[in-house]
Amino acid sequence: RERERERERETGERETGERESKNRLSVCNKLCYAVGGAPYQITGCALGFFLQIYLLDVAQLDPFYASIILFVGRAWDAITDPTIGFLVSRSPWTRFGRMLPWILFSTPLAVVSYFLIWYVPVFEDGRVIWYLVFYCLFQTLQTCFHVPYSALTMFISEDQKERDSATAYRMTVEVLGTVIGTAVQGQIVGMANAPCIPTPVNATITTVITLDQTKTAYNIASGVICSIYVLCAVVLFFGVKEKKERMSFWQGIRLVMGHGPYVKLVMGFLFTSLAFMLLEGNFALFCCYTLGLRNDFQNILLVIMLAATLTIPFWQWFLTKFGKKTAVYIGISSVIPFMILVVCVKSNLIITYLVSFAAGVGVAAAFLLPWSMLPDVVDDFQVQNPDSRGHEAIFYSFYVFFTKFASGISLGISTLSLDFAGYMTRGCTQPENVDITLKVLVSAAPIGLLLIGLVIFRSYPIDEERRQGNRKLLQEQR
Repeated sequence: RERERERERETGERETGERESKNRLSVCNKLCYAVGGAPYQITGCALGFFLQIYLLDVAQLDPFYASIILFVGRAWDAITDPTIGFLVSRSPWTRFGRMLPWILFSTPLAVVSYFLIWYVPVFEDGRVIWYLVFYCLFQTLQTCFHVPYSALTMFISEDQKERDSATAYRMTVEVLGTVIGTAVQGQIVGMANAPCIPTPVNATITTVITLDQTKTAYNIASGVICSIYVLCAVVLFFGVKEKKERMSFWQGIRLVMGHGPYVKLVMGFLFTSLAFMLLEGNFALFCCYTLGLRNDFQNILLVIMLAATLTIPFWQWFLTKFGKKTAVYIGISSVIPFMILVVCVKSNLIITYLVSFAAGVGVAAAFLLPWSMLPDVVDDFQVQNPDSRGHEAIFYSFYVFFTKFASGISLGISTLSLDFAGYMTRGCTQPENVDITLKVLVSAAPIGLLLIGLVIFRSYPIDEERRQGNRKLLQEQR
């Protein structure tokens, strides 16, 4: 009997070792997986920082119509997430997997529609329809890329540790993607800022940049970003192997939406995401008009994203050492003092750079933590519902749905607020009400949203003890 028990133990240890070896991802696998997250962040960063100012000062749309485009585009983007999640879950399994074909086939059309967003048509009467159609089309095609890619986290390995490691690689590359998006769009466009129209106060201001040169700069920047998008999609497709899992959709919605930790995670990051999206959408205008740094705003944005990239490894170490919930409190709250400083300190380029670098540290935490914590919620759900499997696409698509829908509302409201404040398209300066509105949009409003999010996280139940317990239970189930 002792020999039999010894053989059984050896067999169990051997099977466990084989399973762990099978689930282990190489550095190359993790890098190829991580590269797939770059297109979403590169294009999202370019659109988030520059689309509003592009529509107002280059396409020369009325602020009201610009707000309609931003709101409808984001709202449409949000609606497509659960729809694409459903279609992905119903799509047949192929020899390349279920997720990867969506990523490959959506890429060519996505880059074409993205390029046309940054193209100013020769006609004027239909420009609003032009931008609305191609903005919505790009958001739909990008969703066909991003929802399968997000859910792919659960299909590259069954091991929680490997998924966390792959997520850290992904977040590092995604933040690097924001740097690339900011650098490409900002530096190319920054060399050809749209000429402003002098007011009687600053009638002596002259410019050698024409509007056509600015339009060309936006076309060049979008062409470079489209090339990077295609390259990343190819690397992801050929560098990652998707593991086959059984999936379902409708029967899991009620269970997923009723899972308490998931609801609290989504609500918490809903408010914190809103805060950063408000800051992102209005920061270029704030630098140009409130701080008077019209020729330096692209460099300020680049400093923020570089700081975020450099501190991603620190936050990955921090959440491993002290837990993800603690990292949420420290990381997100760390950006609040700098949101206050940026509006309180008088315009000073050096101080602005220092504040921007410090703010980037908090931005890194906001990038890493949501996607690092979402797999924990999925694992918690599987532990509590062992007979209900294959709902990963629901978790990821509805998470993105809520954040995108809310961001559409925030961008629409912020642009309308500028319209009511008297924003002057292509003005070299803006009325005092516009300056006050911009300060609220990049400081007071985001701070309030961050505080609400932190309060919600107080009741988030998955701490380190529960997370490790779930990990052991899932290993036993498998």
